[in-house]
Amino acid sequence: MSPPGEPRRIGYLYVLPAFVVYALFFLWPLLHGAYLSLFHWDGLTLGTWAGLGNYTEALGDPQLRGSFGHAAVLLIFYAVLPCCIAFVLVSIMSRSRPRGMTFFRTVLFLPQVVAMVAVAVAWQWIYSDHGPINDTLRFAGLGGLTRGWLGDFTWALPSVGLIGTWVEIGLAMVLFLAGVQKIPRELYEAARVDGAGAVREFFAVTLPGLRRELAIALTLTTVAALRNFDLIYLTTSGGPGDATKVPAYEVYNRTFNTGEVGLACAIGITIAIIVFAITAVINRVVEGRP
Repeated sequence: MSPPGEPRRIGYLYVLPAFVVYALFFLWPLLHGAYLSLFHWDGLTLGTWAGLGNYTEALGDPQLRGSFGHAAVLLIFYAVLPCCIAFVLVSIMSRSRPRGMTFFRTVLFLPQVVAMVAVAVAWQWIYSDHGPINDTLRFAGLGGLTRGWLGDFTWALPSVGLIGTWVEIGLAMVLFLAGVQKIPRELYEAARVDGAGAVREFFAVTLPGLRRELAIALTLTTVAALRNFDLIYLTTSGGPGDATKVPAYEVYNRTFNTGEVGLACAIGITIAIIVFAITAVINRVVEGRP
């Protein structure tokens, strides 16, 4: 009697339905977008061959380069800060095991399941002139620090980034909590017997045990940062000026507002390449893959 999956072609038959769906809704649009990126096309009239001209413009245009710079800033808020904060919280929990952890985990994860429209509307109110942030500053006698956070050229991008931090902390937290539960308690006990403090225990036990979860968290939050469109569109629409324009927003803007479909496809393909490259680096560095 042959083992499950033998002969090999039987295994391919099991995979085929999922691969067909994947090819129709991911591979084909990706390849078609790559094809359209080679043309100057407004979406209506006959396109003209551009070759790599759209990619040259995507990387050479100062405004588009600026949008990629904004995406790099958002990576800090979407990926680095949530993972760091989640690590601190998980380290505290791994030492003390506080009560109500299930409730705490649910509350932190809640932003992941709330519609981004609701998130954007709520944070627009929080950042508004008479929202909680400005009212708190006035109450504390710091009225000079109040401002229209989402309309300020300096603070608009960090303000949007902090929304992303709030949203992504729950995802990283849940992943790290699940990872901590599989780390043998004997390792923590041995570290404490050796006199390890909280910091040494974290670097000697917790961090090595969460390398895979860290790679997953960094990958998911990085993708969220680079494909960030809905939050930007709903809160600032890329403004003020170009202060919060990111590549994903430029894909929409160039397609529907300026009629540069080929250039928009080139930006989209560039985003995909960057995501693949960052994912490869994360897997190589964090998980130690060759």
